[in-house]
Amino acid sequence: MIFTLQLIVTNKKIKVMTTFKDLQFEKKWGGVGAKYTFDNGITLSVQAGNINYSTPREDLPSADNYASFEIAIWNEKGEWITQDIVPKPNGGEVAEWVSRDEIDEIISIIKSK
Repeated sequence: MIFTLQLIVTNKKIKVMTTFKDLQFEKKWGGVGAKYTFDNGITLSVQAGNINYSTPREDLPSADNYASFEIAIWNEKGEWITQDIVPKPNGGEVAEWVSRDEIDEIISIIKSK
């Protein structure tokens, strides 16, 4: 019996989310935003602009222009779980003024779930 193995290679790049720098930001509502859904079904949204809790709180052209961001996290059922990952004294569906380093830590937590 002879088996034939066929390997098909494409030019598609596989993007694996590991840190803040891997987020793909787009223009959103005047500012910028990125959204990523992990293999475990958890989605992370990172936003900055004049309607978001970011520094500065202005509409700017690039994520590079911001020192902190507003984030939201939800599960595969669409339920908000931001508070479960980023405990805050006031609760809420979003976490305000989150730094790049903090986002890196949050990404690690999400990936471990």
